[in-house]
Formats: sequence, C-alpha cells, structure tokens
Amino acid sequence: MGLLDIVPTGVITGDNVKKLFDYAQEHKFAIPAINCTSSSTVNAALEAARDQKTPLIIQFSNGGAAFYAGKGITNKNQQASILGSIAGAYHVRAVAKHYGIPVVLHSDHCARELLPWLDGMLAADEAYFKEHGEPLFSSHMIDLSADPKEENIATTRKYFERCAPMKLWLEMEIGITGGEEDGVDNEAADKDALYTPSEDVYEVYEALAPVAPYFSIAAAFGNVHGVYKPGNVVLRPELLEQHQKFVKEKINSEKDHPLYLVFHGGSGSTTDEITTAVGHGVVKMNVDTDTQYAYLTGVRDFIIENKDRLMQQVGDLSKGPEDSTPNKKFYDPRNWIRHGEKTMYERVQQANANLGNVNQL
Repeated sequence: MGLLDIVPTGVITGDNVKKLFDYAQEHKFAIPAINCTSSSTVNAALEAARDQKTPLIIQFSNGGAAFYAGKGITNKNQQASILGSIAGAYHVRAVAKHYGIPVVLHSDHCARELLPWLDGMLAADEAYFKEHGEPLFSSHMIDLSADPKEENIATTRKYFERCAPMKLWLEMEIGITGGEEDGVDNEAADKDALYTPSEDVYEVYEALAPVAPYFSIAAAFGNVHGVYKPGNVVLRPELLEQHQKFVKEKINSEKDHPLYLVFHGGSGSTTDEITTAVGHGVVKMNVDTDTQYAYLTGVRDFIIENKDRLMQQVGDLSKGPEDSTPNKKFYDPRNWIRHGEKTMYERVQQANANLGNVNQL
C-alpha cells in the first residue's frame, strides 16, 4: 500500500496532513519544505517531487510572500506578505493536483512582530473554510522562540485554539534556530539556547495536546539557518530521541515517536545528520538556502555560456559586427528562467533522496 491509498493528490489539510506525517514516521522518511518566492520556484519544486513520486511541502516566508505579491506593493501592516501568501496559496491549489502528488501548503517562521501576517492568513483560512469546509492553507508556523518560554507557549496555544476548529496544522518553535533568515536575526543568540531541553518540549505538548492533535514542534538541536563552514555548526540530532522518550514516558504512549518533530536550517547539513534526525521522528525539514543557490546556478551558467548573445538583441559578438542573427530565443525569460528551474529541480530531488522521500506514492 502506498501513500496515495491513504491521502489524495493536490493540497491536503486536516486529518490527511496527520495521516501523511504518520505514514512518514512509520516508513522512516521526512518531507522537504521548500521555501518558494514565485510561481517559477513553486513549479520547479512540484515538478521535482512529481518525477520522484513523493509528497512535498511548499512554504512561504514573510519576505518571500511579500516578493510574490510584488515589490511595488507596500508591506505596511504586512499587506504585501498577506497578499503574496494568499496569491501563492491559490496558485499552488490550482496546479498541485495536476502534478499528481500530495502537497502540504505551509507558511514559515512568524515571529511576534509578524503576527499581523499570520492573522491575515488565518482570516483567509476562515473565509475559505466557510465556503469549502477546509482552510486555504494546510498549516502555519508560529515562531515565538525569542520570547520567554511561558509567553511563547501561551500565545501559541491561543493561536492553536483558533486553528483547531478548521483542523489547521500549527508548527511551533521552542529553542532558537541560529543564524539569519528573511530578516529574523539570531546570529548573536546564546549557544545554550540552540539546544532545547526535553522538559520544555513536554511543556509544549502539555499545552497543545488537549486542544487538538494537529501540531508539530521545531525543537532546537543546534540548528542554524544558512550554510556555514564545516565545524561552525554543531548539530546534536540525538537530542530528538531524548525528547521522544521523555514524552513517551510522561504520557505512557504506545508510540515510540509521539511527537511530530521539525528540522529547521536543513541546508548544509550532512547526510548522516539528516538520517539520524529522521530516525528520531522528524517529519519535515526546511530547505531554503540551498535551493536559492541552486536556482541561481542555472541562470548564472546560462548567462555566462551565452554572454555573446545576451549583450544585444541582434548579433553574436563572437562572430563580429556583421552578424545579424536575432537573439530573442536567448533573452526570452522563459529560456533563462527555465534553466534556474532545472537546477533547483535537481536540488529538491537531492533533498528528497537525503530524507528517504523517494517512490513513496
């Protein structure tokens, strides 16, 4: 029995998201969450997953969503981020089913100062739910890890109570992911804060589990956004197994992995680190920096290879001033953008392979 015997193709929500994550834990794989900033990056990620027969998570960050809406729209009161997230969500919903794979539609880190963004997306979810019986998005992330622990958990529960009637999944962060991403800067964070104690993870579980089962926890184990030189980042994925055992004993669970865990800062991680994390119940790993660079390499290499055709609309510079061959097929955005999609496609497939997420349908 494959995944498509359990969940449908296209954007999935509610119990189907839970079924997907249960299936992933049972079959010991995780799903990459690919940050997207345009229809082009969305399509490249979906194409890669389709060809490997895998589920996929498409996610929008606050800044990525604002870019999706267009840099000409002001982001005062998070207007552009709200619009871009909703526009991206409708694009994914329109095309995902045609790629023949299950897709989780997610929003990324939402710090306290960005909560109006989350409020705007939840309003769109509620409106969509009223009409269609399911939310627009599959899930959201609230990241109040920079707040005192008590405030983080209390505010997260408040938002989770809003999500629960729609069976809308909520991801939260306890402990800090280091580095900088999309304007959220934790580069000066205390190193001890990069490793979450099991007691803190259990406090999150205690607060959220009575509300609904539709939540996941991004517990820090040394994670850092971005890519750094070897040795600068010390990941301790074995901590994740300690969290699972601690909670299992506390709640007397029959499951070895009662928690749905999330791996942040996946770019640049070793295969062994990823495999260990997946073995400890991680169901989702964020990938952003590596796919950004991969997309660039395709565009960059195309421009370098065809520079004599791209300096003017007519003529190949390498053939001298007399050449009058038109260059439209070289500078047409559909050409060089497609080259970026192809190299991003390859990096998404690498992430799937690292996570064991191949031929799962």
